[in-house]
Amino acid sequence: MHGPAPQILPAETLLLAYRSGIFPMADSRHDEEVYWVEPRERAIIPLEGFRLSSSLTRMVKQDRYQVTCNRAFVDVVAACAASRPGRHDTWINRRIEASYVELHHAGHAHSIECWRDGELVGGLYGVSFDRVFCGESMFSRADNASKVALAWLVALMKRAGYRLLDCQFMTEHLASLGAVALPQAEYLKLLADACADRFAADLPSAHAQLLTSAGAASASGAAGAPASGAAVAEAVGAEDETAVSSPGKLIAQSLTQTS
Repeated sequence: MHGPAPQILPAETLLLAYRSGIFPMADSRHDEEVYWVEPRERAIIPLEGFRLSSSLTRMVKQDRYQVTCNRAFVDVVAACAASRPGRHDTWINRRIEASYVELHHAGHAHSIECWRDGELVGGLYGVSFDRVFCGESMFSRADNASKVALAWLVALMKRAGYRLLDCQFMTEHLASLGAVALPQAEYLKLLADACADRFAADLPSAHAQLLTSAGAASASGAAGAPASGAAVAEAVGAEDETAVSSPGKLIAQSLTQTS
């Protein structure tokens, strides 16, 4: 028995909170209460400052994992909420989990998944609005799978016209990937700038367009159909990708080219 369904946080409440620089957490997986957090210091990854190490570059180029968008959102959140070696509890309680699933259904929460031989081995999820993506959590069950998912996220955000990748709290892991810490006031200014212009292609469309560019759409498993018309042309640009033969090579190219 799992008990009564948790009372979800309405999508409009969550989006208002994120646009104000606030997000929900719980003290533990089994705590039913939710509290709102506004850190004095905020971690972000500048999209042009993501650090792609040589070993991670090779892994991405080799398409070590099949990477999808929104194929298994519920499974990614559940994996992020699960206990694991070195971490027996989590801030993602049942109420938060159910709330983000509803936010996903509303089109404002997305996941990036890494698969190996048909098995989900890593991924991340977060909240998306305007030109902002707020990363919530990630997990990995295979070598660097979460880093590959993050590399794809950054590349897709760049292609889709996003401006801000929020990581909430700084960690050594995030710092090694290029994250920087900002005072909350400075973060709020960046947030306001990213919300001022509300055009951005969504991540599933950017993912589908990338696979089409790589000639791999038929095997993509991408969520959503490729976007069409002027919106995608403006969002993802018109770079020459005819010489690149795989999704991973396109991702690595977009993360290593200079602007």
